[in-house]
Amino acid sequence: MDKRILTVQDISCVGQCSLTVALPVISAFGLETAVLPTAVLSNHTYGYTGWTFCDLTEQMPAINERWAKECVDFDLLYTGYLGSAKQIEYIKTISRERMRAGAELVVDPVMADNGKLYTGFDLSFVEEMKGLVSVADVALPNITEACFLTGVEYVDGCTSKEYVERLIDGLKALGAKKIVLTGVSLEADKLGVAVWDGSRIEYRFEQLIDKKFHGTGDLFASAFVGAYALGDGIADAAHFAAKVVVSAIKRTIGDDSHWYGVKFEKALPMITARQK
Repeated sequence: MDKRILTVQDISCVGQCSLTVALPVISAFGLETAVLPTAVLSNHTYGYTGWTFCDLTEQMPAINERWAKECVDFDLLYTGYLGSAKQIEYIKTISRERMRAGAELVVDPVMADNGKLYTGFDLSFVEEMKGLVSVADVALPNITEACFLTGVEYVDGCTSKEYVERLIDGLKALGAKKIVLTGVSLEADKLGVAVWDGSRIEYRFEQLIDKKFHGTGDLFASAFVGAYALGDGIADAAHFAAKVVVSAIKRTIGDDSHWYGVKFEKALPMITARQK
Protein backbone atom coordinates (compact mmCIF):
# COMPACT_ATOMS: atom_id res chain seq x y z
CA MET A 1 0.00 0.00 0.00
CA ASP A 2 1.31 3.44 -0.92
CA LYS A 3 1.90 5.86 1.93
CA ARG A 4 -0.71 8.55 2.53
CA ILE A 5 0.34 11.81 4.19
CA LEU A 6 -2.05 14.20 5.94
CA THR A 7 -0.98 17.81 6.25
CA VAL A 8 -2.90 20.18 8.52
CA GLN A 9 -2.37 23.89 7.88
CA ASP A 10 -3.96 26.96 6.33
CA ILE A 11 -4.68 27.90 2.75
CA SER A 12 -3.14 31.29 1.99
CA CYS A 13 -4.62 31.78 -1.45
CA VAL A 14 -1.70 33.99 -2.55
CA GLY A 15 1.82 33.97 -1.18
CA GLN A 16 3.48 30.58 -1.80
CA CYS A 17 3.24 29.17 1.70
CA SER A 18 1.30 26.66 3.80
CA LEU A 19 -0.91 24.28 1.80
CA THR A 20 -0.12 25.86 -1.57
CA VAL A 21 3.45 24.68 -0.95
CA ALA A 22 2.89 21.52 1.09
CA LEU A 23 0.49 19.82 -1.32
CA PRO A 24 2.61 20.09 -4.49
CA VAL A 25 5.94 19.52 -2.72
CA ILE A 26 4.94 16.36 -0.85
CA SER A 27 3.09 15.08 -3.93
CA ALA A 28 6.26 15.55 -5.97
CA PHE A 29 7.86 12.81 -3.84
CA GLY A 30 5.27 10.42 -5.24
CA LEU A 31 3.32 10.40 -1.99
CA GLU A 32 -0.45 10.60 -1.78
CA THR A 33 -1.16 13.84 0.06
CA ALA A 34 -4.40 14.65 1.85
CA VAL A 35 -5.15 18.05 3.39
CA LEU A 36 -7.04 19.40 6.36
CA PRO A 37 -7.26 23.21 6.04
CA THR A 38 -7.15 25.12 9.33
CA ALA A 39 -8.14 28.49 7.83
CA VAL A 40 -8.49 30.27 4.51
CA LEU A 41 -6.70 33.59 4.03
CA SER A 42 -6.76 35.82 0.98
CA ASN A 43 -2.97 36.09 1.29
CA HIS A 44 -0.39 35.52 4.01
CA THR A 45 0.16 38.09 6.75
CA TYR A 46 3.69 39.24 5.93
CA GLY A 47 4.24 42.33 3.81
CA TYR A 48 0.63 42.81 2.73
CA THR A 49 -1.49 45.68 4.06
CA GLY A 50 -4.34 43.36 5.06
CA TRP A 51 -6.01 40.02 4.52
CA THR A 52 -9.23 38.08 4.94
CA PHE A 53 -9.37 35.21 7.43
CA CYS A 54 -11.89 32.39 7.62
CA ASP A 55 -11.41 30.12 10.66
CA LEU A 56 -12.17 26.46 9.88
CA THR A 57 -11.77 25.15 13.43
CA GLU A 58 -15.31 23.84 13.74
CA GLN A 59 -15.01 21.89 10.49
CA MET A 60 -12.22 19.70 11.84
CA PRO A 61 -14.21 17.31 14.10
CA ALA A 62 -16.89 16.91 11.44
CA ILE A 63 -14.26 16.01 8.85
CA ASN A 64 -12.65 13.53 11.23
CA GLU A 65 -16.04 11.94 11.90
CA ARG A 66 -16.61 11.54 8.17
CA TRP A 67 -13.17 10.01 7.72
CA ALA A 68 -13.91 7.53 10.50
CA LYS A 69 -17.05 6.38 8.69
CA GLU A 70 -15.09 6.01 5.45
CA CYS A 71 -12.19 4.19 7.19
CA VAL A 72 -9.68 6.81 6.05
CA ASP A 73 -6.28 6.61 7.70
CA PHE A 74 -2.77 7.98 7.27
CA ASP A 75 0.92 7.06 7.57
CA LEU A 76 2.14 10.49 8.68
CA LEU A 77 0.47 13.63 10.00
CA TYR A 78 2.29 16.92 9.43
CA THR A 79 1.04 20.11 11.06
CA GLY A 80 1.87 23.67 10.04
CA TYR A 81 0.10 26.99 10.59
CA LEU A 82 -2.95 26.56 12.83
CA GLY A 83 -5.94 28.88 12.84
CA SER A 84 -6.64 28.67 16.58
CA ALA A 85 -5.38 27.05 19.78
CA LYS A 86 -8.53 24.93 19.90
CA GLN A 87 -7.36 23.10 16.78
CA ILE A 88 -4.51 21.52 18.75
CA GLU A 89 -6.90 19.24 20.66
CA TYR A 90 -8.61 18.24 17.43
CA ILE A 91 -5.22 17.38 15.92
CA LYS A 92 -4.37 15.21 18.92
CA THR A 93 -7.66 13.35 18.43
CA ILE A 94 -7.04 12.86 14.71
CA SER A 95 -3.52 11.64 15.48
CA ARG A 96 -4.90 9.02 17.87
CA GLU A 97 -7.80 7.90 15.68
CA ARG A 98 -6.74 8.21 12.04
CA MET A 99 -3.13 7.01 12.04
CA ARG A 100 -1.99 3.60 10.78
CA ALA A 101 0.30 1.40 12.84
CA GLY A 102 3.77 2.95 13.02
CA ALA A 103 2.55 6.35 11.78
CA GLU A 104 4.35 9.48 13.00
CA LEU A 105 3.29 12.99 13.96
CA VAL A 106 5.54 15.75 12.58
CA VAL A 107 4.90 19.15 14.20
CA ASP A 108 6.13 22.39 12.68
CA PRO A 109 5.11 24.86 15.44
CA VAL A 110 4.53 27.74 13.05
CA MET A 111 4.06 30.82 15.23
CA ALA A 112 7.18 32.99 15.33
CA ASP A 113 10.41 34.16 13.69
CA ASN A 114 13.08 36.81 14.15
CA GLY A 115 12.46 36.91 17.89
CA LYS A 116 8.73 37.71 17.67
CA LEU A 117 5.40 35.91 17.50
CA TYR A 118 3.49 36.16 14.24
CA THR A 119 0.42 38.37 13.99
CA GLY A 120 -2.54 36.70 15.70
CA PHE A 121 -0.55 34.59 18.16
CA ASP A 122 0.01 35.19 21.88
CA LEU A 123 1.62 33.44 24.83
CA SER A 124 -1.51 31.41 25.54
CA PHE A 125 -1.13 29.89 22.07
CA VAL A 126 2.50 29.08 22.88
CA GLU A 127 1.34 27.15 25.96
CA GLU A 128 -1.09 25.11 23.87
CA MET A 129 1.60 24.46 21.25
CA LYS A 130 3.84 23.01 23.97
CA GLY A 131 1.21 20.33 24.40
CA LEU A 132 1.33 19.42 20.71
CA VAL A 133 5.14 19.35 20.66
CA SER A 134 5.03 17.08 23.70
CA VAL A 135 3.38 14.31 21.65
CA ALA A 136 5.36 14.90 18.44
CA ASP A 137 7.49 12.17 16.93
CA VAL A 138 9.43 14.94 15.16
CA ALA A 139 9.39 18.64 16.11
CA LEU A 140 10.56 21.19 13.50
CA PRO A 141 10.89 24.58 15.23
CA ASN A 142 13.03 27.47 14.12
CA ILE A 143 15.25 29.19 16.68
CA THR A 144 12.60 31.74 17.70
CA GLU A 145 9.89 29.10 18.13
CA ALA A 146 12.25 26.95 20.16
CA CYS A 147 12.94 29.93 22.43
CA PHE A 148 9.23 30.52 23.05
CA LEU A 149 8.67 26.81 23.68
CA THR A 150 11.57 26.43 26.10
CA GLY A 151 11.83 29.85 27.77
CA VAL A 152 15.41 30.33 26.56
CA GLU A 153 16.27 33.94 25.68
CA TYR A 154 16.36 34.61 21.93
CA VAL A 155 19.77 35.41 20.41
CA ASP A 156 19.93 36.84 16.89
CA GLY A 157 22.64 35.78 14.45
CA CYS A 158 25.48 33.36 15.10
CA THR A 159 25.29 31.35 18.28
CA SER A 160 27.20 28.46 19.84
CA LYS A 161 26.66 24.72 20.05
CA GLU A 162 26.05 25.19 23.77
CA TYR A 163 23.15 27.56 23.02
CA VAL A 164 21.69 25.29 20.34
CA GLU A 165 21.94 22.23 22.54
CA ARG A 166 20.30 24.10 25.42
CA LEU A 167 17.30 24.66 23.12
CA ILE A 168 17.29 21.02 22.09
CA ASP A 169 17.43 19.91 25.72
CA GLY A 170 14.41 22.09 26.44
CA LEU A 171 12.47 20.59 23.53
CA LYS A 172 13.43 17.09 24.67
CA ALA A 173 12.11 17.96 28.13
CA LEU A 174 8.75 18.85 26.57
CA GLY A 175 8.57 15.32 25.16
CA ALA A 176 9.51 15.59 21.48
CA LYS A 177 11.00 12.26 20.40
CA LYS A 178 13.14 13.70 17.58
CA ILE A 179 14.02 17.31 16.78
CA VAL A 180 15.06 19.29 13.72
CA LEU A 181 16.03 22.81 14.79
CA THR A 182 16.18 25.17 11.80
CA GLY A 183 17.87 28.52 11.32
CA VAL A 184 21.04 27.40 13.10
CA SER A 185 24.15 29.48 12.43
CA LEU A 186 27.50 28.85 14.07
CA GLU A 187 29.56 30.70 11.42
CA ALA A 188 28.71 33.97 9.69
CA ASP A 189 28.52 32.44 6.20
CA LYS A 190 26.68 29.18 7.04
CA LEU A 191 23.06 28.41 7.88
CA GLY A 192 21.54 25.04 8.59
CA VAL A 193 19.96 22.65 11.05
CA ALA A 194 20.72 20.83 14.26
CA VAL A 195 19.15 17.36 14.32
CA TRP A 196 18.58 15.22 17.38
CA ASP A 197 17.64 11.73 16.25
CA GLY A 198 16.77 10.44 19.71
CA SER A 199 20.33 9.58 20.66
CA ARG A 200 22.76 12.15 19.25
CA ILE A 201 22.93 15.64 17.70
CA GLU A 202 24.13 16.16 14.14
CA TYR A 203 24.67 19.47 12.34
CA ARG A 204 24.15 20.07 8.62
CA PHE A 205 24.88 23.41 6.92
CA GLU A 206 24.55 25.15 3.57
CA GLN A 207 26.08 28.41 2.35
CA LEU A 208 24.15 31.36 3.78
CA ILE A 209 22.19 33.44 1.27
CA ASP A 210 21.84 36.75 3.06
CA LYS A 211 18.30 37.61 2.04
CA LYS A 212 15.06 36.66 3.79
CA PHE A 213 12.02 35.29 1.99
CA HIS A 214 8.61 34.38 3.37
CA GLY A 215 7.55 30.73 3.21
CA THR A 216 10.96 29.08 3.28
CA GLY A 217 10.06 27.35 6.55
CA ASP A 218 6.98 25.79 4.95
CA LEU A 219 9.05 24.68 1.97
CA PHE A 220 11.70 23.17 4.24
CA ALA A 221 9.15 21.33 6.38
CA SER A 222 7.28 19.96 3.36
CA ALA A 223 10.45 18.75 1.65
CA PHE A 224 11.61 17.23 4.92
CA VAL A 225 8.32 15.36 5.37
CA GLY A 226 8.49 13.96 1.83
CA ALA A 227 12.06 12.70 2.17
CA TYR A 228 11.50 11.40 5.71
CA ALA A 229 8.32 9.56 4.75
CA LEU A 230 10.20 7.81 1.95
CA GLY A 231 12.76 6.46 4.41
CA ASP A 232 15.59 9.01 4.52
CA GLY A 233 17.25 9.26 7.90
CA ILE A 234 16.16 12.35 9.81
CA ALA A 235 19.46 14.22 9.26
CA ASP A 236 19.60 13.31 5.56
CA ALA A 237 15.97 14.35 5.08
CA ALA A 238 16.66 17.68 6.77
CA HIS A 239 19.76 18.27 4.66
CA PHE A 240 17.91 17.48 1.44
CA ALA A 241 15.13 19.88 2.46
CA ALA A 242 17.71 22.60 3.07
CA LYS A 243 19.10 22.07 -0.43
CA VAL A 244 15.60 22.41 -1.90
CA VAL A 245 15.15 25.72 -0.07
CA VAL A 246 18.52 27.03 -1.27
CA SER A 247 17.62 26.07 -4.84
CA ALA A 248 14.31 27.93 -4.62
CA ILE A 249 15.95 31.03 -3.14
CA LYS A 250 18.57 31.13 -5.87
CA ARG A 251 15.81 31.02 -8.47
CA THR A 252 14.02 33.94 -6.80
CA ILE A 253 16.87 36.35 -6.14
CA GLY A 254 17.03 39.02 -8.81
CA ASP A 255 13.28 39.29 -9.27
CA ASP A 256 12.38 42.20 -7.00
CA SER A 257 8.71 41.87 -7.90
CA HIS A 258 8.66 38.45 -6.22
CA TRP A 259 9.00 39.66 -2.63
CA TYR A 260 6.17 37.58 -1.14
CA GLY A 261 7.71 34.10 -1.34
CA VAL A 262 10.18 31.86 -3.14
CA LYS A 263 9.75 30.23 -6.52
CA PHE A 264 9.55 26.74 -5.08
CA GLU A 265 8.01 25.40 -8.28
CA LYS A 266 11.36 25.77 -10.01
CA ALA A 267 12.98 23.52 -7.38
CA LEU A 268 10.47 20.68 -7.83
CA PRO A 269 12.65 18.89 -10.43
CA MET A 270 15.14 18.23 -7.60
CA ILE A 271 12.39 16.26 -5.90
CA THR A 272 10.88 14.47 -8.86
CA ALA A 273 14.39 13.38 -9.94
CA ARG A 274 14.49 11.20 -6.82
CA GLN A 275 11.68 9.05 -8.24
CA LYS A 276 13.62 7.93 -11.34
